[in-house]
Order: sequence, then C-alpha cells, then structure tokens
Amino acid sequence: MEQPDVDAARAGSADAFERLAEPYRRELQVHCYRMLGTIEDAEDAVQETYLRAWRRLDSYAGSAPFRAWLYGIATHACLDALRRRKARVWPTDVSPPGDPRRGPAPPVELPWLQPYPDRLLEAAAPADDEPEAFVTAKETIELAFLAAIQRLPPRQRAVLVLRDVLDWSAKDTALVLGFTRAAVNSALARARATLADHLPAGRGEWTRRSSAAEEGMLRRLVAAWESSDVTALVALLRADARLVMPPRLSWFSGRPDIEVFLREHVFGVMGDGWRLRLTRANRQPAFALYWRAPGEVEHRPFGIGVLSVEDRRITELAVFIQPDPFRHFALPARP
Repeated sequence: MEQPDVDAARAGSADAFERLAEPYRRELQVHCYRMLGTIEDAEDAVQETYLRAWRRLDSYAGSAPFRAWLYGIATHACLDALRRRKARVWPTDVSPPGDPRRGPAPPVELPWLQPYPDRLLEAAAPADDEPEAFVTAKETIELAFLAAIQRLPPRQRAVLVLRDVLDWSAKDTALVLGFTRAAVNSALARARATLADHLPAGRGEWTRRSSAAEEGMLRRLVAAWESSDVTALVALLRADARLVMPPRLSWFSGRPDIEVFLREHVFGVMGDGWRLRLTRANRQPAFALYWRAPGEVEHRPFGIGVLSVEDRRITELAVFIQPDPFRHFALPARP
C-alpha cells in the first residue's frame, strides 16, 4: 500500500512523502525523547530524521515497513545528537541530599531530564494498541526508567530501546545499527544489568497500580498544598520519599527533611500563595504549580510536579521549577 507514495516521493512529491511520514511523527518524537530526555531535543531529532529520510528515499528498499525504516534513521539521528552533548541528569545522581534548613540551592545549568506530557503520548499511541503494549509503554516512559537509561552509553541505550521497548529482533537491531548480532546481545546484557542496579525491585508490579488511587492521592495533595497543610502533605509520603527540584541541585530525602523544607521554605519563606491544576506526565499523576509572590496580585507559572507512587504512597515528588514546560502541557498562564 505504501509503494505508490514511495514512487511518487522518489519522483519529488513532497505531498506523497508527507502521507508516508507524518502519521509516525508523534511516536518518533516519543522514541527520540526516550533516547535524549527532553521534548526540544526530541523535536530536533525528528526534524533531522525527516530531512535525512527525504534525502535518502532511494535507499529505502521496501523489504521492511516504512515505519521501521524511519525508526532506524531516527535512532541514528539521536546517536549523532548524543555524540555532541552530555546525557541528561537527575539531581540524585549529581549531588548528595541537602540540608532542608538551608533552603534550596540556586538553579544550575546542567542537561536536566525533563517531563513529557501525557497529551502528547496519547497522540502518539497507535490506533491498534493492545493493553499489554500500553503497560510496556507506561513502564518505559516513566521518569524512573528514563533517569536510569541516561546512565547507559549511547549505543547501549539504543540497543535497549530497540530490543526491549520496540521489541525488535536482534537481527533487525544489528542491521540498523551496523553491529553484529553478538555485539547487540552483549550490549543488551550490559544495559539490562545497569538498569537492574538503578530501578526498583518488582517493577513489573508497581507499574500496574490503580490510576484511580493515583488520582485520589493527587487530589489530596492539591487540597493540602493549596491550604498549606504540611501535615496532610507529609502523610502522603513514604518514609524514604525524595523531593527533587530540577534545575536545582538540592534534593531532600525522607519524610522528616521534606517536612522541614515544606514548612520552613515552601509555606514559610514563600508563603501561602499557591494554586495547582491537575495534569499527567510520563504516565504518572502530575500537577501544574502556580505561585503568587508575597505582595503580588496574580499567580504565575512556577513548575510542573510529577509523582512516583508505590503502595499508595508517594516515593518521589519531582518539581520541575521552570515555566517553559507549561507550553508543552498546553496549560494556561493563570490557574
């Protein structure tokens, strides 16, 4: 069914190329986000993918689906990008836990991992997506997984994503990456071993939790935050929970330290001018955070909060303290 459009595109028809390629733009962006860690980098990589595909149409033999051919080009575009820039980082990987009484450190210019709005994930989901595939998509888009694969060398990351996320064969992966099958299998084994050291045990179970329970917890968090009820907020946390705040190095570990930080800084120094809106990111419950500074009238975008939840308790609260993600989440400038 693709061949007439392939022939027309090779003859110079931009419309035919668009019919071939555009249906895959969103899912290719998710693929590149997994590889690169930010929406901006993913968008750039997809644009580069389409430019390369247009220039190289004569190399498409038609023996594999056009979609798979695009994924191969996109993977190489990501590998090229990773040669030019450092891997995305997570606060817990670059700094020890902070003293909550000192307040947060100033923002640091590092290549931070960023959240991905669920509204874009829904747009990227194939129409024939099966429930099992949905679970896999959730498991491989959550922040814990993304932070873990940032530790992998680029080629190991590519092999892991192609084999374990996209379910490609070792043969197809080797063909796309220019490896031998033995090299693919070796890289995959090393990548899996690294992930095992940095992902929670029993991960297959904690990704299948109830979204209704998550939403209920999120609503309780919103009510507690907007009423400056630190006791109610802390009650939602697991004893060993973490609070991270990219692009700040400061992060806090454990219920007592998080409580001190919330009480003395978030609702003390910063005051009670907070409003939240529900959203979702990385298949996780999330919220948009707006702040009205003391003496001001209007609330302004402050950041995006994303919750990791296990056994009905928050294990990590990530607050991305930057207004820019609001654009990707299609959130209003005021609550």
